[in-house]
Amino acid sequence: MLSQQQIDAYHRDGFSFPHQALSDAELAECREGLARFEAWLGAPVNHGDWRWRSQAYAFLPWLDGLIRHPRILDAVEDVIGPDILTFTTTFFIKDAHSPTFAAWHQDATYFGIEPYEHVTAWVALSDATEEAGCMEVVPSRGNPRQLRHAALGLQHSINGGGQEIVDEFDQSDTVMMAVPAGSFSLHHTLCTHRSAPNRADHRRVGIGISYIPAHCRITSDVRMLTPLVRGQNTGGHFDILPPPSEGEFHPAAIARHEDAYRRYRDNYAFQISAHDRAFAGSGAAPTPRSTLDPSRHLVGQVANYGGF
Repeated sequence: MLSQQQIDAYHRDGFSFPHQALSDAELAECREGLARFEAWLGAPVNHGDWRWRSQAYAFLPWLDGLIRHPRILDAVEDVIGPDILTFTTTFFIKDAHSPTFAAWHQDATYFGIEPYEHVTAWVALSDATEEAGCMEVVPSRGNPRQLRHAALGLQHSINGGGQEIVDEFDQSDTVMMAVPAGSFSLHHTLCTHRSAPNRADHRRVGIGISYIPAHCRITSDVRMLTPLVRGQNTGGHFDILPPPSEGEFHPAAIARHEDAYRRYRDNYAFQISAHDRAFAGSGAAPTPRSTLDPSRHLVGQVANYGGF
């Protein structure tokens, strides 16, 4: 799927985009599936309970199909190998002209996955343009490292913990990772990234699929429940979640989702505490750094961007 040049660039810089995945028919199927899901919820996913934003492949066959899409998996295999688990998925949705944003962060911080080989395929179901608040990434230039974060619960954050990097880091030469509908980007777990509010007239809909090699492990005592989407469960560190063969919204599949989500949240809570302990005494108290250059990203005023 990826050329050697693309693979080398991913390992050097921590990201790769855009890559075409979905046909027009497949894109329509995903959008229709999302519409059914929101009708079942009685509200947009991004306005409902946080648990419905994660791991919905447990009860949505169309989403289970997306995490197993061969074009996505071919690209993922090129960077992490043939034995692949899906750690989680997340709906990343920004309504038109909404203040929803993501502060600078790294996915590795609160996942607790070792070694650092996790990759996210960010699949666009609508155009993720710069105007619509696409991801902005910092090239790692061959030197990725874990930065200190704080789970600040930032207002309007698209991330559950409202996390933000509180260390200083080089923000020069950032890249706007625009992805058209039906395509996807890849970013490494230590890739530093953020996204601005959506200034466009359309809803920005993306699904982040977190893939890990099957030999990875979790640093907490939580035994995660994850789908095996390609190859073998070589590490044996995860329980395997079956596909939702009973059909959409089946009670048995919903029950499996509740189990998987509970384990995911237990691990997430552990990782927040572990990260805070690891960086205790490393400097001054965390200071929010949520600022965006209006000349590059915003039209008009987005006061209270970071909730402060």
